[in-house]
Amino acid sequence: MLEQVILFTIALGFLISVILSPIFIPFLRRLKFGQSIRDEGPKSHQKKSGTPTMGGVMILLSIIVTTLIMTNQYLEPTVETYLLLLVTVGFGLLGFLDDFIKVVLKRNLGLTSKQKFLGQVIIAIIFYLISRQAELSTVVSIPIVNFSIDLGWFYIVFLVIWLVGFSNAVNLTDGLDGLVSGTSAIAFGAFAVLAWNASQFEVAIFSVAVVGSVLGFLVFNSHPAKVFMGDTGSLALGGAIATIAILMKLEFLLIIIGGVFVIETLSVIIQVASFKTTGKRVFKMSPLHHHYELSGWSEWRVVVTFWAVGLLFAMLGIYIEVWI
Repeated sequence: MLEQVILFTIALGFLISVILSPIFIPFLRRLKFGQSIRDEGPKSHQKKSGTPTMGGVMILLSIIVTTLIMTNQYLEPTVETYLLLLVTVGFGLLGFLDDFIKVVLKRNLGLTSKQKFLGQVIIAIIFYLISRQAELSTVVSIPIVNFSIDLGWFYIVFLVIWLVGFSNAVNLTDGLDGLVSGTSAIAFGAFAVLAWNASQFEVAIFSVAVVGSVLGFLVFNSHPAKVFMGDTGSLALGGAIATIAILMKLEFLLIIIGGVFVIETLSVIIQVASFKTTGKRVFKMSPLHHHYELSGWSEWRVVVTFWAVGLLFAMLGIYIEVWI
């Protein structure tokens, strides 16, 4: 029965995204919610200017509707379900505001880094307060070595780092057609498998709701993209996957399953640190996907390669958790 629920959830999320997209994309075009391409980016991206963005709204709607329908139909919604939706919607709204400022108000950088960080911290604090009220564990474990520690009140700092860090990591990865849609579908799929194996069915349903929603979006986001998810989608997905890892007490396993997002972020950190200290760049451009583009790889080749790497990381994460 539960196997059918999982399949129905993926199908519903996919269907809602596929139905919403042909309605929403022309609407975004009429509102002239087109993406502005920064001059310092790869020149080949200039032709993408004007492509509708803020498509993450479709992903969010699909995730919310699918999760609520399936959990209310087959399970009793728990505090975990509402925490997942809280963080996903909260980070999505923050991303929506950022996109709105960029696209409508024509401020290409959107929210300032301080404004965005403050919003992310507030959402993380709300998450922490609710989780403590629900008496959720403050223990974190490191895989393979089987080391665990109760962080107590310091757990709030850890939550902020994890939620802010991974929401920004997914946001940094969102630079090529279909890149985040594909890599996030793989990563959420891995957590769905682990949630199912741990009998955390509410987390499993949410995870596959995300998988179905982003795969439906990928139909219109694959190269050449007809719509971009924008910060609305990428910040929401990053916050969501960090929340899943936190609720499942697999926080550090997220570093492996979300390895593509981690590597992309590290490439930016390395590039900035190298340029500030030596005046030299390690990569032709960061994040890393742009380096391969400027090295002569086609956009589609970069995306498919990163999907493959993401799949390897996901399989490794499942192997570590289930068999080691």
